[in-house]
Amino acid sequence: MIKSERIPHKMLSQDAFSQWLGIEIIEVEKGRCKVGMTIRKEMLNSMNKAHGGISYSLADTAFGFSANTHGKYAVSIETSINHIEALEEGDYLTAEATVDITKTKVGFNIVEVKRENDIVALFKGVVYRTSKDWEE
Repeated sequence: MIKSERIPHKMLSQDAFSQWLGIEIIEVEKGRCKVGMTIRKEMLNSMNKAHGGISYSLADTAFGFSANTHGKYAVSIETSINHIEALEEGDYLTAEATVDITKTKVGFNIVEVKRENDIVALFKGVVYRTSKDWEE
């Protein structure tokens, strides 16, 4: 089985959408992952603010990467987000899976999305861990 800290890097290398977003992995340990990205012009909506799907996608990536660090293929079964602040072009965001509760094959995660030290969105995810191991 692949080492837990390497799984998010393998996932990112196979994830064209997260690569398009410009997501970078900042920190990884078992049950936790922090990622970051900069909001670009093509990510803005008609009000010249970041589309809500951008912060959602960043949080979803942190969630997925974190959930998979347990070594099993994990898939989301429910997610939600609360948008707290509007985001602008050029903002650098981080998303960190800060809570990881594992109950048998089901896991629960909370992801904080921040601009500098300010929380701009809160994401909750529920994951199902399959029996398939991550391999090198």
